[in-house]
Order: sequence, then structure tokens, then C-alpha cells
Amino acid sequence: MEMWEECAGRQYLRLAFGFRSIPGAGGSERATQTAPRAPPFRRSCSAILISAAFGIMGAVWAEDFLRLTGTDANVVAIGTPYTRVMLGGNVVIVLLFLQNSAFRGAGDATTAMHVLWLANGLNIVLDPCLIFGLGPFPELGVQGAAVATTIGRGTAVLVQMYILLRRGRNLRVRLLHLRIRLAIMARLIRLSGTATFQTFICMAGWIGLVRVTVSFGAEALAGYAIAIRIVLFALLPAWGLSNAAATMVGQGLGAGDPERAEKAVWIAGKMNLAFLGTIGVLFIIFAPGIVSVFGGTGEASTYAIDCLRIVSAGFFFYPYGMVLTAAFNGAGAVWTPTIINLSCF
Repeated sequence: MEMWEECAGRQYLRLAFGFRSIPGAGGSERATQTAPRAPPFRRSCSAILISAAFGIMGAVWAEDFLRLTGTDANVVAIGTPYTRVMLGGNVVIVLLFLQNSAFRGAGDATTAMHVLWLANGLNIVLDPCLIFGLGPFPELGVQGAAVATTIGRGTAVLVQMYILLRRGRNLRVRLLHLRIRLAIMARLIRLSGTATFQTFICMAGWIGLVRVTVSFGAEALAGYAIAIRIVLFALLPAWGLSNAAATMVGQGLGAGDPERAEKAVWIAGKMNLAFLGTIGVLFIIFAPGIVSVFGGTGEASTYAIDCLRIVSAGFFFYPYGMVLTAAFNGAGAVWTPTIINLSCF
């Protein structure tokens, strides 16, 4: 659930507004100096308003959302507190990736990386403390994982805001930017609509798949969850390469050099294929041992092994699909990946 929330929060906010304002992309000097600095606050206002609305709905109707997946009463009872915290804290998830998109768009990928290290480091440290009640921390069980994640990301967002307001190198928010411009906010929301629809298609497909898996019992659902967690972990570097390709496409097209943009896409595709292809072979061969490391036992382990092997067989096809889809978004051809997602999911 966490992984897909992150995916939903970051994809288009990063692509739509950062790439055209990268210094050295061939625009006027004025555009280079002002474009990276002015939008972040307005984007943040739009993101806060939208994510707060969804967060309130998620916190209020978390139990109802879980029931829609068809899970049994015990799973709903255990998962509701976790879901309520995660959806209620949706605003920090969106802000974390939105502000990082601004840093990357301004050419400061190092800050974005350090902020994510902080968020994930706090999450790793706080997870066992809040889940098991280590030391002075309360024992919250599954809900503790959500609290730890929200605290880690919330802290990272505060650091981002400090950097934007006080210490930004390529990107800094000043007092003159702290004005709410409804016209610009509405334009940002309108431009991000297509990518929101892309993410919605993806999410709807996965939720539907969970709904089908639930009908085979709790063991099947547990095995599926284990396998997908392993798959998503392996896909993280592939997502990074895809987003890098999209960045290069935006830079190349912004500099009036489409050949460089095309070359970057094919190079990223080859690198992605080499990485995911290798991982896919390893997952197929060593699936039982990998699943056992993640706690798979009994019938759930059997389901997890089968799922991991079947999904890993697609690792030879995913690499170019991921890179090309991101490249289309980076080039502004947002309807092409939308149609692809609609056809696939």
C-alpha cells in the first residue's frame, strides 16, 4: 500500500513542472532564473488542498474502503488503524515527492536523495520501536508501521521546507512567492489531470486483482502480498532509471536536441533490461529461498513462490515499457502512456 501511494503521489508532479525549468535547457535567462523558484509554493498549496480532502475521506471511511476489497472481518479489524493513519497522513506523502520533484527539476538531485535517506532512515528505526513497543515507545502493532512512516516522511517534509525557505542553492522560496494564485493552481491541477488518470488506472487494476485474490482465501492473499512486496523492491531501481530517462528527454527537447533525448531513452532501456533481466532470472531460480527470507511459510509460501516466478518472467518485457512510458510523459505526450495503461490494466 505504501509503495503505490508513493507512486501515485510523485509521478506527474515531477514530470509536468520540473523539466521545462531545468537550468541550461535552452530557454531565456529570465525563464531559467525564475521558473524553478516561483512554482513550488503554489504547487504545494494545490497539493495540500487536494491531499487533505482525500486524507479526510480516507481517515473517516478507512474501514469501508478495506471492506470493498472483500477481505474478512479479522483482516479489516487489523488493517483499519494502519489504513486510517496512512490515508490520513496522505498530505506528507504528496508533499515529500512534490518538493523533491522541484529539487530535481532545478538540478539539485542530491538534496532530494538526502531527504529520502532521512525519511526512510527514520522509518527503519521507528518501525520496530512502535510495532513491538521497544523502550519508551508504545506497542501499536501494525498501526505502528503507519505511524513510523508518517513521522519519517513528515520530518523530511519539514527539512525540505527549511531548505526551500533558507538554504536552497538552485531553488529558494522567497516572500514574494508566498502568494496564493488561484489561476496558476487551477492550471497545475488541470495539467496533472492526465497523469492522475494514469495512476488511477494502475491503482484500479491492482485493487481489482486484490479483490480477485481474496476470493481464494487468506493464504492466497498473504502469498500474493509477500511476492508483490519483493517485486516492488526489485522495481525501485528500474523506476529510478525510467524517471532519469524522462528527465533526459525533457532536457533534450528543452535544449532543442531531440536526438539526444532519443538516445537517452534507448540507453536507459538497455540498462533497465540488463538489470531487470538479471533480477528476473535470479527470482525464478531462487524464489523459494527469497520467499523464506520474507517470512513465507506453509500454503502462503507456495502461493508466494508461484506468484514471484510468474511475475518475474515479465521482467524481460517491463524494462522498455517502463522507460518508454516515462519518456512519453517527459516529452509531454501524456495521452500515449494513458492509452497504454488503459489497454494493459
